[in-house]
Amino acid sequence: MSHCDHQPASALQRPILWIHGEALGPANPALQAHPQAPAVFVFDSDLIEASVLSLKRLGFLYECLLELPVTMRRGDVASEVLAFAARHRADGVITTAAVDPRFSLLHKAIATQLPVEVLRAVPFVELVDATRGDPQGRPSQDLGRFSRYWKRAEPRVWDHWRQAGPGKASTINQAD
Repeated sequence: MSHCDHQPASALQRPILWIHGEALGPANPALQAHPQAPAVFVFDSDLIEASVLSLKRLGFLYECLLELPVTMRRGDVASEVLAFAARHRADGVITTAAVDPRFSLLHKAIATQLPVEVLRAVPFVELVDATRGDPQGRPSQDLGRFSRYWKRAEPRVWDHWRQAGPGKASTINQAD
């Protein structure tokens, strides 16, 4: 089962895939749409050095990445993605949308040198304010950590699972 919306065909002939922490798994739309393209994940040195990422989180990311056909790097994300693209003579970068504000900055930095296509993933659980936040469109601060997100999402997941029954996987929408 695909966890991505129908994605338009890419205009890129030799893309690389930029995999990031918000789309770790085989259902990543970029990996599904371009299974033969070289893929890279960059452990962000700035975040690691600022102790924003705990050792537990780094270990979790690493274990998830071991399951994927991806090259792992550490450093400045935009620089490493662009260097990886140059090594593979890529004509662009394909990635999956993310809500992290850093994603937009990294996307812009990469796009100064190569076209970047961003694919939309169908969220595991849609929460009305998960990405929009308040009425002015600012991201919801209370969902900044997985534990806070999961407190809101978990009841919806189990309610939906009980209604659909085991083996009936689908996206869980706010309107369900």
